[in-house]
Amino acid sequence: MNNFLASRSQVLQKIEVACKYSQRDPKTVALLAVSKTHPSETLREMYHAGQHKFGENYLQEALDKIQSLNDLEIEWHFIGHVQRNKTKHLAANFAWIHGVDRFIIAERLSNQREDTQIALNICLQVNIDGQNTKDGCHPNDVADLVKQISQLPHLKLRGLMVIPAPDNCGALLQAKQLFDEVKQHHTYPEDWDTLSMGMSGDMVEAIAAGSTMVRIGTALFGTRDYSV
Repeated sequence: MNNFLASRSQVLQKIEVACKYSQRDPKTVALLAVSKTHPSETLREMYHAGQHKFGENYLQEALDKIQSLNDLEIEWHFIGHVQRNKTKHLAANFAWIHGVDRFIIAERLSNQREDTQIALNICLQVNIDGQNTKDGCHPNDVADLVKQISQLPHLKLRGLMVIPAPDNCGALLQAKQLFDEVKQHHTYPEDWDTLSMGMSGDMVEAIAAGSTMVRIGTALFGTRDYSV
């Protein structure tokens, strides 16, 4: 438990220092714990250390954790690539979906979100620097996708998610510029408040560029063991 308290405190302190350097309020940067491959009991310990926002990449693993941790008030984020055949489970079980990059995906999520549930928070994933190995829509397609998705019921379009190549600080700045440009023309500008970018290796640079949500795994949980 003390290890998780310590690691979370260190990350929060790093966020605070980065915000101070950039003349930002630390309250404007949310910490999302990337918990893929870590067992439910590890998440439970991190929850009791004060962390309530968790991001998962793999659907079945996430569903198992959601079930085993249903006694906790966790805000679940799905940050992996969204496949069409998975949208029903995503719409039913998550508060946030970060990996939407096509209108058909957003439309399915909207149709499959129950009327009794609050609106599903959505981030558009943008391939900001044109990496062949990364998912995401082209930056030039963002404006049209925002217009289309903003009209769908049961969804709240919150902003952008990007995963630039390592050490590509220019892409972080490009993402912030795109985020600001979209906000100026957004039908619901008050909803457009989330720029999800920055991980353990580039968190400081992402905050300096304008990130409002950093996705941190290794710095919180340690190095993952993919052999289990």
